[in-house]
Amino acid sequence: MFPDRIVIIGAGQAGLQAAVSLREAGHTGSIVLVGNEPGLPYQRPPLSKAFLLGKIPASGLDLRGSDFLAAQRIELVDGDTALAIDRASGNIRLNSGRILAYDHLVLATGARRRELAAPGCDLPGIHYLRTRADAESLKERLEGAKRALVVGAGFIGLEFAAVVADRGLECTVVEAAPTLLGRAVSRATADYIRVTHEARGTRFLFGETIDRFVAGSDGHLSGAVISSGEFLGADIVLVGIGVVANDELGSTAGLSTDGGIVVDARLRTCDPAISAIGDCALAPHPRAIKPMRIESVQNAIDHGRHLARVLAGADDSYAALPWFWSDQGNIKLQIAGLVQGHDRTVLRGDPQGGRFSVFCYRGDDLLGVESINCPADHMAARRFVGTRMAPQSTQVSDESLDLKLLSATA
Repeated sequence: MFPDRIVIIGAGQAGLQAAVSLREAGHTGSIVLVGNEPGLPYQRPPLSKAFLLGKIPASGLDLRGSDFLAAQRIELVDGDTALAIDRASGNIRLNSGRILAYDHLVLATGARRRELAAPGCDLPGIHYLRTRADAESLKERLEGAKRALVVGAGFIGLEFAAVVADRGLECTVVEAAPTLLGRAVSRATADYIRVTHEARGTRFLFGETIDRFVAGSDGHLSGAVISSGEFLGADIVLVGIGVVANDELGSTAGLSTDGGIVVDARLRTCDPAISAIGDCALAPHPRAIKPMRIESVQNAIDHGRHLARVLAGADDSYAALPWFWSDQGNIKLQIAGLVQGHDRTVLRGDPQGGRFSVFCYRGDDLLGVESINCPADHMAARRFVGTRMAPQSTQVSDESLDLKLLSATA
């Protein structure tokens, strides 16, 4: 049932998982994994946390070693970029000049950082955090820094703010929206995260944008002027204002794109010989109102596994429950489900004690559960969200309700 020659463009979490799962499913043909960064496939989540704190060395980021890839007969082409797809001939051209023939092509091209357009945005000291090279540059710059400015109160920005607090730096977070994580979590969870960061010394400025960055007499960054006119001194800036899907390769080849490569429930594009997975894929999901890109390690891994089953002949739709996490100092946030569009919340636990969960409902439907320092709640929620065993809103606040027992029957 398998296509013989499978080429995977993108050697991140999704692309590597697809290659590994194909072998586990019994594929015996050739698998070529193409990555545009040099070196082995690596994990990104620690880049904004443990790696910056020196808890994980660069080598500890690798997902799989070269010996494993060789044993699985997965050919890794690293440091090379796919330039064009010739769908008629079933070939893909790389920047090195190499032509790869495929029977099935997997696009796992991921996403790239969204750039901030502001005067002075190219000054030394202004950083982004998406790749291992970004993290290494940022880590080096942190040495000797005293004042940090974070642009964007999303997950990356908040994780970096927590690292900065751990290192004893002054930190200000500038966010254009009226709250942090506005599109990702409930207001109750957002408020707790803000207060906790503020207690550690982080200052938040909401409803503000960067007007311009300012250089000192040495030509390096000295700070930024925000939209209110206030000058914020800083010797290091992290810009975290989201990402953009890498869908250009698919678009120029005539595939349907809409802020991501459009796929069906089986992760297939409009060309039956091409699939798309991970952060670049705009896919339907039974828990989502409309097709969406889900940027998470879980989704990347589950996409890779599901695609392997599809290429082996399975005809089931992708329906894995999305879940996410973010470590921010003494905050461990875990989310099971998709909470966007909820119209009411129910609190379980005690925010004052730093351990609670927020159950997010739309009508009687439990969309998802946000847990702060409550891993047991999160693990239970991953089992019952989206099932008939999901607790009713009237049950949740009763802490005598055994969520673990409830999840065991889901």
